[in-house]
Amino acid sequence: MRITQGTFSYLPDFTDEEIKREVRYCLDNGWAFSIEHTDDPHPRNAYWEMWGLPMFDASDLDLAMHEIDECRKAFPDGYIKVNGFDRTKGRQTTMLSFIVHRPKEEPGFYLERAEGKIAASSTRFAPKPSGRVSTDREDRLIAEIAARECHAKTRYGSRR
Repeated sequence: MRITQGTFSYLPDFTDEEIKREVRYCLDNGWAFSIEHTDDPHPRNAYWEMWGLPMFDASDLDLAMHEIDECRKAFPDGYIKVNGFDRTKGRQTTMLSFIVHRPKEEPGFYLERAEGKIAASSTRFAPKPSGRVSTDREDRLIAEIAARECHAKTRYGSRR
């Protein structure tokens, strides 16, 4: 399953040259930019980990690419994205956000939801790799385990 988040999520992965052009666009517009990473790219996970501080007064493209490469080295099996922020209106407004690195094998994810006295939902990576065909028995077992965990979370009020 290919995670699609950000401005260019439906395009093929960018080359380093294309990433440089987008970062240059941020710098040319005077936007601050930040680098973030995560191992949980679910669309409801809006808070990724920061790689260093946002680069508010950056003007050096080579420094920006160096930081992206260092983040890639530190998290080779994670997702990394670049965000561009416009601060000209007195607030930080995200103008550009795109994924610059993703793992070779992207896991799928699923949503558990329970209705009752306490509405609860949680997400997690799918227990089977994407692209693998499972048997009906495996699917029934996965659904049964998910239902038990969801029931326990609802009953005891635990949320992720």
